[in-house]
Amino acid sequence: MHRWSQLFTPTLREAPADAEVASHKLLLRAGYIRQLGAGIYSYLFLGNRAINKIVAIVREEMDTIAQEFLLPALNPAEVWQESGRWAGMGQNMFRLQDRKGADLCLAMTHEEVMTTIARSELRSYKQLPQIWYQIQTKFRDEPRPKSGLLRVRQFLMKDAYSFDIDEAGLDASYAKHDAVYRRIFTRCGLEFVAVDADSGSMGGSQSQEFMVYTDAGEDLIASSSSGYAANLEKATSQLLPVEDLAPTGNGLPELVSTPGKASIADVTAFFGIESSQDIKCVAFMGTQAAPPLGTAKTGFVIPTLPASIPVVAFLRGDHQVNEIKLNAVVGTVEIRPMMPEELDFYIGGPAGYLGPISIPEVMTGGSLNGLKSGKPIEKLKGVVRDSYMEEAEKLAEAERLLGFARPLKTIVVMDLGLEGRKNLIAGANQLDMHYRNVTPGRDFTPTLIADIRTVNEGEPDPIAGEPLRIGKAVEIGHIFKLGRKYTDSMGASVLNRDGKETTPIMGSYGIGIERILTAAIESSAAKFSKELSSRPESPRSGDTAERPAVSTESFALPPSIAPFQIVVTVTNVRESALLEAGESITLALEAAGFDVLLDDRDERAGVKFKDADLIGVPFRIAVGKKLAEGKVELLNRLTNQTTDIPLAESVQHLTAAMSFN
Repeated sequence: MHRWSQLFTPTLREAPADAEVASHKLLLRAGYIRQLGAGIYSYLFLGNRAINKIVAIVREEMDTIAQEFLLPALNPAEVWQESGRWAGMGQNMFRLQDRKGADLCLAMTHEEVMTTIARSELRSYKQLPQIWYQIQTKFRDEPRPKSGLLRVRQFLMKDAYSFDIDEAGLDASYAKHDAVYRRIFTRCGLEFVAVDADSGSMGGSQSQEFMVYTDAGEDLIASSSSGYAANLEKATSQLLPVEDLAPTGNGLPELVSTPGKASIADVTAFFGIESSQDIKCVAFMGTQAAPPLGTAKTGFVIPTLPASIPVVAFLRGDHQVNEIKLNAVVGTVEIRPMMPEELDFYIGGPAGYLGPISIPEVMTGGSLNGLKSGKPIEKLKGVVRDSYMEEAEKLAEAERLLGFARPLKTIVVMDLGLEGRKNLIAGANQLDMHYRNVTPGRDFTPTLIADIRTVNEGEPDPIAGEPLRIGKAVEIGHIFKLGRKYTDSMGASVLNRDGKETTPIMGSYGIGIERILTAAIESSAAKFSKELSSRPESPRSGDTAERPAVSTESFALPPSIAPFQIVVTVTNVRESALLEAGESITLALEAAGFDVLLDDRDERAGVKFKDADLIGVPFRIAVGKKLAEGKVELLNRLTNQTTDIPLAESVQHLTAAMSFN
């Protein structure tokens, strides 16, 4: 029997001032966690019980499709260098050296380690498919730890990896994880949505995030009533028709003096047009991911990469560039705005007057594909500027200003929203000058045309044209079709049915254990706040102060992941009859299989009730004055319903209540 009087449950009356989101405040106040350092937390008794329950659900469901491993958190640099991610992870990875000077890291994820096992142990297609998983501590050198357990430097993660002989096998493994994830999150009591997502540094052809709507979320997702849902980084929408301008003169590009009209607002006012009739230019310098180091088997070498890659995006004046989409289509991992000298060198014009006509040395789509392949620059055609040898004096100045020795041709990306448009306004790459009558395809040819814009609230979804809703959400899980990125670069292969070597195809599947707990608390706190705001103000208080958006006073976890499902509160332990009844109910409920906490502290009833609300237990039985009538009070905090029940029927009532939650 768990007696509150004997447990370490250090609740707080108020949250520390630096706690921001509701879950952070409540986790601290409820005594679930204590902070050791920036993004580093200790899990106390109640927090650890909740985490262990989540882990048990994850393990039970994962065991239906996979085998559990336990891999080292400390990894040698070599395996990460083989995949190319040693450099690609940048400062996000914790790195260290042993006493002999060998480079090591604390793993953020384990694709590389799993692939080394597959490379060493898997020999034949007969050994496939394989799905391996672990539940283990991960590390990330988060630059700005905040929001409690949402953005931390050490965290618990379930990560799984599949190895299949072909794409059909990967599809099956991916579908298995999708189904298991839905069962896990449903059992954890979460209302979630599965959304299309960007694969980021993981790579691969397809990925899906599992998200929970909450104002504490750092991701934005777009969804609609038709069932469409996607991370804003990946979301698309239907473009409604917009009116083109009538041509002027002979209909060809015409220079117009626009002194001091550098912003879109200034340009649209000057010409008397809508922003959708203007071409916006956004110019970046991009960085490629580090290439794989390779193995003796693959024969890969480290190619010489340019210091940076010029990327110029053109889109409608009323649209915003989506940097994640842009990175994906041009093969960069990071982009930054061009400096003035870079604008002049690569585009030939000043900020505010940039346009697509007469950009010198635009890279073709074929050359861009070669650049994205990771081959050495010197072996690629059409990537380095043709004027590299001819403009020695200008190149020397560029090297001095920009710090590179191989200036590349400019990658020009045009958004789909400009496709088919006519007679638009665009910068002329001259100070105080613009063009009118600019028609994409006739007046300029981009490197490629792609969706590189961020969707807006209310735009029609791509499925049925229903308005998009954009809201904040917390990511609780992510599944990826990795493809052969890791097995190729690290030289993993098996013999196929024909006896020929083939490279297995991989999937990667993650769940943030603490994020499940955090999302559940945020959802519950928001629900309590909504109920509080719907209540009329007390006529006695006269308090008209605005209530908080999310409650930080209490929450109720789903019974499956709460540290205790039921708290039995003895209102006055000095009355032996009440204490004996409380102990009797606790034993009966425990015998029925419930996790029960007996509050036998010598405290006022109000203090006990407030503490019970604060620690997130979903059901409370109060043993008090009504015991004289053979009754106790049952509070279902998930529905906020209170019922007087016969003492002898406590187990039956709790069993029925649990079945509905």
